[in-house]
Amino acid sequence: MRPPRVTAVMLAYGAEPWLVDAARAVLASTGVDIDLVVVDNGCTGDGIDVVKGLPGVRVLRPEANTGYSGGCNIGAAEATGDWLAFVNSDAIVAPDALAKVVAVAAEPGVGAAMASIRLAHDPDLINTSGNPLHFTGLSWAGGNGEPASAHARRTVVPSLSGCCFVISRHRWADLDGFADEYFAYHEDTELSLRLWQRGLRLQYVPDAVVRHHYEFSRNDLKLYLVERNRLLTLLTAYQGRTLVLLAPMLLLTEVAMLAAALAGGWGRQKTRGWAWLWRHRGWVRARRRRLRAERTVGDGVLAHLMTARVAPSNVAAPPGTGVFNAVATVWWALVRPLLARR
Repeated sequence: MRPPRVTAVMLAYGAEPWLVDAARAVLASTGVDIDLVVVDNGCTGDGIDVVKGLPGVRVLRPEANTGYSGGCNIGAAEATGDWLAFVNSDAIVAPDALAKVVAVAAEPGVGAAMASIRLAHDPDLINTSGNPLHFTGLSWAGGNGEPASAHARRTVVPSLSGCCFVISRHRWADLDGFADEYFAYHEDTELSLRLWQRGLRLQYVPDAVVRHHYEFSRNDLKLYLVERNRLLTLLTAYQGRTLVLLAPMLLLTEVAMLAAALAGGWGRQKTRGWAWLWRHRGWVRARRRRLRAERTVGDGVLAHLMTARVAPSNVAAPPGTGVFNAVATVWWALVRPLLARR
């Protein structure tokens, strides 16, 4: 039998010190017929010149920085493989990792599968084994800093990590990929919800190891996009009844996030996200109609995937998190059975 045909998509932006290593690791993958599409979104390092000379690599240069969402869409549109593997430019895949993830993604009922993302400086520690999803739309790297031995079982995950996941090219095309409007952050959460809403499950593959040169950072653009896109996912992916039931907690979350933004000096970024949603309300409504039309599973069936506790391990919890978690836990206990009734 011929090995699965896989096109890997990788984006390049900024200095990209690990780009060459990441590309070579993808091309050295075993058990798959691999090619690599690199989207140059504004790479300033010389790694892009090295990568474009490697066999099996195509480099695409959009006219402007298209972000993670748009870049993935551009790369996927040029794919020739039956499977798409999205791999970060600072992620080093083990030789057998992509083959193992493809094998799981090909199983009946699986919408997509992700690798075991490890911290590059200590591969015995997890970077993410799947991202938890709070019912308010908050999400974070699951298991970050925990021993990989504690995440050695294959599991169903609420949300994929965009660092390294595999999906069939046919399914990606059916979903029309990511929404370009997200630009960056939270598009993997929305894609995950859409797959779940089609009755498909997402899998974490523990023995498909990827070493991620992970550096958590914050800047004005990231703070703006993370919060804006969280709200965008809520407004488009959740059913109307769910939004009504969650409205008090969603409003409380907005107050809490605004307070955190003002205290942290990024209040302008928070309010800028609200302004974008208002200006693009027509697109938001159209996106909501599309996602509602394509779903086959209600939010009640998905409720078991969500958590009521905010517990990221890569950032310090802001003041009041304990109180917020207590209130959210009580509210979720009341609302979750009501969602399940439908």
